[in-house]
Amino acid sequence: MSGTTAYTDGACIGNPGPGGWAWAIPGGGYASGFEAQTTNQRMEVHAALAAVQSNSGPLHIVSDSQYVVKCFNDSWYLGWEKRGWKNASKQPVANQDLWKPFIELYRSRSDEITFGWVKGHSGDEMNDVVDRLATEAARTQAARSGGAPPTELGDSDDPATYRSTGASGSAGTGAGPGTPAASSAGSDRQGMTGWVVAVFGHRPPQLGGYDLDNPVARAAKGTLVDVLKGWAAVHPDLVVATGLGLGAEQLAADAALQAGVPYVAVLAYPDPDSVWPSASKERFRRLLAGARQTVTMASKAPASKQEAGKAAGARDSWVAGVADAAVVIWDGKDRSLRDTVAALERRDADVFIIPPA
Repeated sequence: MSGTTAYTDGACIGNPGPGGWAWAIPGGGYASGFEAQTTNQRMEVHAALAAVQSNSGPLHIVSDSQYVVKCFNDSWYLGWEKRGWKNASKQPVANQDLWKPFIELYRSRSDEITFGWVKGHSGDEMNDVVDRLATEAARTQAARSGGAPPTELGDSDDPATYRSTGASGSAGTGAGPGTPAASSAGSDRQGMTGWVVAVFGHRPPQLGGYDLDNPVARAAKGTLVDVLKGWAAVHPDLVVATGLGLGAEQLAADAALQAGVPYVAVLAYPDPDSVWPSASKERFRRLLAGARQTVTMASKAPASKQEAGKAAGARDSWVAGVADAAVVIWDGKDRSLRDTVAALERRDADVFIIPPA
């Protein structure tokens, strides 16, 4: 089907935070917009909806959001409607105020609207244009439009917000916990390349104790190794992202080493092991030294347990936002991990659950 091709993208500073969306046609028109408090996923949906609303006739939407593309190509919306607008986790589908009119519009034009996926930050010129437009709108909280895509655009992310280093270094900036750069469609990976698998899960009590050489932890690690090897066979550039916290996160680094895949240590703040027992410190430092790269989200340690918890939560949100897939070691009961799984599923990441034996 011949017609118009429109590229779309969304961006968000903080996720949630100030956001922007954009669409652009090669050699044709473009538009961008913003919201003061939003999410990256919402901006992705808004961008595609705006493109459809603004362009009549046969239209091919190209997005780097599989969430948007699979909604229509894989008919996810039929399942949402059948379940009363609940997702597979039996949680309310997010952004229904955008999805419902989008789906209604799609149905009225289903014979002339198609969707295609492009990998973000893969060198596609128009994907880069809408990425930068959306990020600009998120930062400036201003919209713009025109008859041809602009040639003067800012960067797609702000390198001054974070900096990442190799395994032997550290990273830090003046940014506080939970103050990430604008990210779009899983971009802003702070130098991480490849197919990113995030690992989350229980702390030691649910994994058989602080000594991870126990039957529960060994069983979980064995399954995790098998999962990583299987995914690595399909994605040779696989890299594991782990916070190296006590429990499942350290198990992830061990599993990555055993599976023969690299891992990146994503720390919420410097020296998170400062209050740990000496044996735990030694293990953390060994695993940190084995990381291919270290990303540290804040320049200094928090002043209280409450701040530490917020920083860890912000770190987890960032990791979930850049991951292509995730493994969660979860007994199905822990509420915080349930929220993590739901967040991953909402952004269409492949999620593999490993229940502790």
